[in-house]
Amino acid sequence: MDNPPHTVLMRTMVFDCDILIVGGGLNGPTLALALASAGQSVIVVDALPVKTRKNAGFDGRSYALALTSARLLQALGIWDKIEDYTQPMLDIKVTDGRAGEGASPFFMHFDHAEIEEGPMGYMVEDRHLRPALLNAVQKEKAIRQINGDVVIDQKLDPTGISVVLQSGKTLRAKLLVGCDGRRSGTAARSGIKRTGWEYNQTALVCALDHALPHNGVAHQFFMPAGPLAILPLKGNRSSIVWSETTENAHQINAMSDADYLNVLRPRFGSFLGDLSLTGARFTYPLSLSLANELVAPRVALVGDAAHGIHPIAGQGLNAGLRDVAALADVVTDASRRGEDIGTAAVLSRYQQWRRFDNTALALATDAFNKLFSNDNPILRGLRDIGMGIVGNMPGMRRGFIREAAGLTGDLPRLLKGEKL
Repeated sequence: MDNPPHTVLMRTMVFDCDILIVGGGLNGPTLALALASAGQSVIVVDALPVKTRKNAGFDGRSYALALTSARLLQALGIWDKIEDYTQPMLDIKVTDGRAGEGASPFFMHFDHAEIEEGPMGYMVEDRHLRPALLNAVQKEKAIRQINGDVVIDQKLDPTGISVVLQSGKTLRAKLLVGCDGRRSGTAARSGIKRTGWEYNQTALVCALDHALPHNGVAHQFFMPAGPLAILPLKGNRSSIVWSETTENAHQINAMSDADYLNVLRPRFGSFLGDLSLTGARFTYPLSLSLANELVAPRVALVGDAAHGIHPIAGQGLNAGLRDVAALADVVTDASRRGEDIGTAAVLSRYQQWRRFDNTALALATDAFNKLFSNDNPILRGLRDIGMGIVGNMPGMRRGFIREAAGLTGDLPRLLKGEKL
């Protein structure tokens, strides 16, 4: 006998949680902690086993956290767990040149002392940040983790959204958040299309031990094939993000460690003394990938699911954490007003808050990469003059520093270090 209509209706009204998050990288757990701190119940579905996420040793992977990102982690109780392992970025030096020829005499130097708030940001290794987030998630009673499972389908109903997992489980929530990367299944199943292009560049990523101290200075050296970022880690160690043409990158990555270093040294220079590789070496193809919309019915996108950008400014994770803070702000306020947090009216506030900022950042990094990743003598002259002008204008320098620190724009509460 068929169930009476009222029984079916009652079943569709049952929620397994308020918000279901797909993706267990860094943005997903951070968003879960933010929402749980404001009284929301959360489920995080992660394709990887939790042991895989937490048990990585030193492998060289690290992140540049803007000052406001550090404030967010402080507000969520994470910063105290990782602060001893972070390296403040006190200065940023930006130069232009060719491998083996040294830097151009025109450069930009950004000193944290030009703003009152403190260091522009901090470098932290993945092996410290990720376990701290996951440990906090495991201790939070309002968060349920499902590891080693993937979403294979999602369906809307009048008052919620359901997902089907590969294991056969079905989960229902008021809001579904995709934190599942540039190839976001959440976005694809929601009908959200993407705009983007390949750069024919690949990033070579590694960590180096060096003989001399870096003094907390980050370097960005622009070469015709792509930029080389030298980012200070704790002790006499630096993280390298080295962009090359894809063909060259594949050839370089196939080399022995000794040959790899021999190719890197002319680009790196001798200012930090003797160099040696430590940890693993990675490569990442570089591209631009923007979701045409940040929201769909009962769906929001965060981090790389919403915007995958060139690492030229080191802002990828920071942009994701700005998404986290904005969405948590919008959802928290809507819930406290008694609104349905998954409605178009609520989600449009999130999109309005983040869409322009995300698009502007993506286009700026794209333009910067195209301007600097070439050896055109006219463009080379113009960019060197431009760097010289910026380097000698305190007001403009201060604006760039505040931008790098994440202090510009309409900041959500978490980015101010405030609790929700």
